Amino acid sequence: MAVISDPIADMLTRIRNALMVGHRRVSIPHSKLKLRLAEILQEEGYILGFRHLEDAVQGTIELDLKYLPSGISAIEGLKRVSRPGRRVYKGSRDLPRIRNGLGVAILSTSRGVMTDSTARKEQAGGEVLCYIW
Repeated sequence: MAVISDPIADMLTRIRNALMVGHRRVSIPHSKLKLRLAEILQEEGYILGFRHLEDAVQGTIELDLKYLPSGISAIEGLKRVSRPGRRVYKGSRDLPRIRNGLGVAILSTSRGVMTDSTARKEQAGGEVLCYIW
């Protein structure tokens, strides 16, 4: 088994690759952070749902990808912002607006992983993990 140095980038890449070939489902190795990212994707309407499957090693998360009736994906783009080699932090007043509010920034704050709009309401800043639109 390969060691992944940036698990969030790996998750986003797996989703991006599955969308490019039109898959309905994608499997991702489980972690608490990736499970929370999947919850946010579902809350924001980017995926239909997800489930956590246990196995002997670490388990997997299966995401059910969402497509519009025309066949276009609900996720137009994904971008990793903060990386292991270059962390990006923003205060609650400096949080980015993605596509004029049509996308979301996902942050890791002292109060947990949340979207930019939730972080603004709670006046919490933190590490900007990724953008999704």
